[in-house]
Amino acid sequence: MPILKLSEYKVYSKFLENLAKKLTKFYYSNLNKPFKVSNKLKGRGYDPVTNVDKAFEKFIRKEIKKRYPSHQVIGEEFGKKKTKSDFSWVIDPIDGTRSFVIGNPTWSNLISLNYKGDPVLGLANFPILKKYYFNTSEKISYSCENGKKKKIKVNSKAKFSNMKMSAAFHGGLTLKQQSKIPLILKRMQFPCADALSYSHFAEGKIDLVLQCSNKIWDIHPLIPIIKAAGGIITTWKNEDAKKAGNIICSSNKILHNKILKILKPIVK
Repeated sequence: MPILKLSEYKVYSKFLENLAKKLTKFYYSNLNKPFKVSNKLKGRGYDPVTNVDKAFEKFIRKEIKKRYPSHQVIGEEFGKKKTKSDFSWVIDPIDGTRSFVIGNPTWSNLISLNYKGDPVLGLANFPILKKYYFNTSEKISYSCENGKKKKIKVNSKAKFSNMKMSAAFHGGLTLKQQSKIPLILKRMQFPCADALSYSHFAEGKIDLVLQCSNKIWDIHPLIPIIKAAGGIITTWKNEDAKKAGNIICSSNKILHNKILKILKPIVK
């Protein structure tokens, strides 16, 4: 049974679709210019944030507040606005800030609507690519590129022998751990590009994605898009992907179970 009423899916997905268009317009009108970068980790590593990340999040929060003032909001840059509502919005204003900093066009705006903690609707908007991905129900996801919208589905017929896999460890695995999964290393043949890899998976261009160290705002917006496109998404421990952390998404159950088995030597 759907978590939301069909009428609610329709209203909220329309809000997200309109927000995607507004975000791209906002970027080209206000943010497509030199920017400032700072390091959130300050000597303990590198986690960049820019004034553009913050401007995007403020814009998104403002749009949500105008339409849904009672809803909770959780954002990467400005924390949590807590209310009594069962609805919460999870925001990654720029997923792929490193890509943004060096001019790689794979960065995106990620937003999910959660109901009682479960991601039910998601948006992945890529301003430079002029493309966005979203779902309108538990069963239907779309991509929209240059104004043309189409339903998307994973490649459910993929097999381990011919799969296209995109993987990135983001510093989450030691070399010793990596040495225990040679079958994964051998098959890392397709580039991993932030949320774009998950989005490409949802439209059947990639058959499996592995990533380490996802935060909730990295993955919550993508979960409903992937599930509605027919994909399977969990943690490496085969737990609910909403927990974030190390994530695997596969285009069918056989492939998913095969990769989970290969990962077992390094999963605690």
